[in-house]
Amino acid sequence: MNSNSFAFITGATGGLGKAFSVECASRGWDLFLTDLSEASLSNLAVGLTNAYGVNVVWFAADLTDNSSRSKLYDYIKINGYNFWLLINVAGLDYEGAFADRQPDQIRTLLRLNIEANLETTYALLPLRDRTKPFRIINVASLAAFYPMPLKAMYASSKRFILQFSLALREELRSAGVTVTTLCPAGLPTTAACIRSIQAQGLAGKITTKNVGFVAAKTVDHALKGHAVYIPGIVNHILKICGSMVPPTIIARLIGNRWKSVSTSALPLR
Repeated sequence: MNSNSFAFITGATGGLGKAFSVECASRGWDLFLTDLSEASLSNLAVGLTNAYGVNVVWFAADLTDNSSRSKLYDYIKINGYNFWLLINVAGLDYEGAFADRQPDQIRTLLRLNIEANLETTYALLPLRDRTKPFRIINVASLAAFYPMPLKAMYASSKRFILQFSLALREELRSAGVTVTTLCPAGLPTTAACIRSIQAQGLAGKITTKNVGFVAAKTVDHALKGHAVYIPGIVNHILKICGSMVPPTIIARLIGNRWKSVSTSALPLR
């Protein structure tokens, strides 16, 4: 791998993004990190470099903003960076009834969960390190497999990412590109997420996995070229069982469940 070849991680300073950053750095991989906060990125980069001796480049960008994304991509091109791994982590969830959302919340979720993922993938594909297989990890969710009242926008956006990833994987198979989709259930990445998991009682506890574990296993699956990774045997069983039940019934069951544990808007990862 050449000295200008990096693993690229979006949402790098969030809970799951930071876990991926630490996991990749611990394997000795140079990193290119992006997120909103310059201070958080700088602190993370210094910490990773000191702890693991890797080269960490960062650029603060608002991935919901087209102009900010363009500046990020221009910076990459000007500096001649190449990439062998892309991990699209950045995502957002507003929990609650769709009719209660504000127009800017709808636009923000679509721009971050879908638009930013596609544009970043599109921008980096021509910049991939041609001496290595190019690995893409897209973070979806177990919610991608179900219609989910009170999380309708989020679940649908993750369904889009799952289907897009599977299709892109096939398109780029002959070019030495693999796409792995991570579909976790609960991840204790923020205080709000932890409260939501706790509100679900036993169901929340048995479906939740540690972010460090998830990051490490996801990278392992990506290096093997696997298509989809669902952390945890319980979550695998839920996915299989869910596929045997009509989606209208699934939506009713999930809707009743979420109404009993509904919380306020939750930023994800």
